Amino acid sequence: MRARYKKVVGLILVSGLAVTLFHTWSHSTSSEVDIQPRLGTPLKELLQRIHRDNISDSQVDGYHIKEDVACRLGQNACVCVADKETFHLPMSDWFFPRVWAHNLDLTFLQSHPDPEGVKSHRAQEYNSFKKRSYSPADVLIVAEANSPLQYPTQGVEVRPLKTIIIPGLGLKGATASKYTVYLTASLGTFDVAATVDKVSIEGEGQKHIVLSSPLLSALNRQLQFVTYTNTVFHPKTADTVQFATEGYQSFFIIKVGHKPVPTLYNSGYQQEYNISAIVTIATKTFLRYDKLKDLIDSIRQYYPTVTIVIADDNEHPQPVTGPHIEHYIMPFGKGWFAGRNLAVSQVTTKYVLWVDDDFIFSTNTKLEKMVDILERTTLDLVGGAVREVTGYTATYRHTISVEDGGKEGDCLHIRNGYHHIIKGFPSCVVADAVINFFMGRTEKVQQVGFNPRLAHRGHLEFFIDALGSLHIGSCSNIIVNHASKIHLPWSKTESQKKYEKFRYSLSPDDNKIHTEVFYFKNRFKCMTSH
Repeated sequence: MRARYKKVVGLILVSGLAVTLFHTWSHSTSSEVDIQPRLGTPLKELLQRIHRDNISDSQVDGYHIKEDVACRLGQNACVCVADKETFHLPMSDWFFPRVWAHNLDLTFLQSHPDPEGVKSHRAQEYNSFKKRSYSPADVLIVAEANSPLQYPTQGVEVRPLKTIIIPGLGLKGATASKYTVYLTASLGTFDVAATVDKVSIEGEGQKHIVLSSPLLSALNRQLQFVTYTNTVFHPKTADTVQFATEGYQSFFIIKVGHKPVPTLYNSGYQQEYNISAIVTIATKTFLRYDKLKDLIDSIRQYYPTVTIVIADDNEHPQPVTGPHIEHYIMPFGKGWFAGRNLAVSQVTTKYVLWVDDDFIFSTNTKLEKMVDILERTTLDLVGGAVREVTGYTATYRHTISVEDGGKEGDCLHIRNGYHHIIKGFPSCVVADAVINFFMGRTEKVQQVGFNPRLAHRGHLEFFIDALGSLHIGSCSNIIVNHASKIHLPWSKTESQKKYEKFRYSLSPDDNKIHTEVFYFKNRFKCMTSH
């Protein structure tokens, strides 16, 4: 009887798994947000407009839209769509996660006393941001074919209020009695570093200069000496220069800006990585001094001289002492991301390793591997893996993308997974977000920073702010252990109960702050995720 019962249970489990797998395979095409053309989507009008703008001849040949390619074009009309749930099996979401969608605009605005006012304020702030971040170098300029003008299309730079010779200027054309070219700028002036015989020049030291000569060779020689001087100070911008001759005109960009000052770390030449000289371990603690002690003891077992920076916002701080330990006390309950900011701000080494205060180092926690991949690649940050007491090892890899959504805001899409494997590191991949155990270039992590308004919870918010700024990887063969979180209710200490209350009992204000951060600060109208 017992054997028959086991067979029945086994058949039910296998059948359920098979149904789930079939559902997943058949549903794979809609596991992401549907961006196929919908009613009201101006895809056809967009392609027709592009077609008209690029063909001046009134006799236009017919064309056919390739739907599988055209549907991927950005249309500035993103929407959030969740996967439909046809049926649900126990634990199916763990193995085959559905995409959920959250309309941030509805959630945030419906509870706001002045929704129109906050929308106007957000639009004003966004316009100000665009003005600050705009650069003419971002404008698309196409050099038309068969133009006699020769000019640099990119790569010309000048320091603020400094002078350069413009490289690559020239005129290639048929025979004429006189050759003339014009240069016009808005943020600087033109001159010549030398004059050439039989070339006349008008507008020296002005924003508009004219050069002419009966000899093409003389004019081209003169163009080799044309200078540009920036006259409007800005630490980072660009000037759009017009270069023209009779019947032709072109544009090119001169970038204006200070040369970035490098941040170099003098850790001494070593044939092998000196972890103590180039890595600082940072963490934040709250109501878990016992866990913190276990973390420090495990670190000292493998890295006895690495500096550990601790941010502490306990109400009644306890001393945490020892060699190579820096303990910083914060106001009570200041929060998770504020503690990250404080800890990372005190790091002076090339790399910072972030760990939670309930992690435990083991023989698999090889910081040398993290340093090696950062040293040998262009990555700014690399995450590892966290092994739970159950034996399950998590890497928590995500890809993040932002889809244009028009004046109401953009759409944030977060998916489980990664982009590609890193050549030479078969256990490592490129992703946009990784687990809470990562090593990064200190100055890059400091540049992104952590939003101190996120007090009780926050992780992906840092990687969303880092999108476009940090190149991120994840390696599954660098593992830190996670202390057990399994406690019987009657065995919990008062500190554990208090910690869980602070950590997991989120108030409506906490949820409101998260929605506001996404809706207002990041200008998202909705988000989708697994």
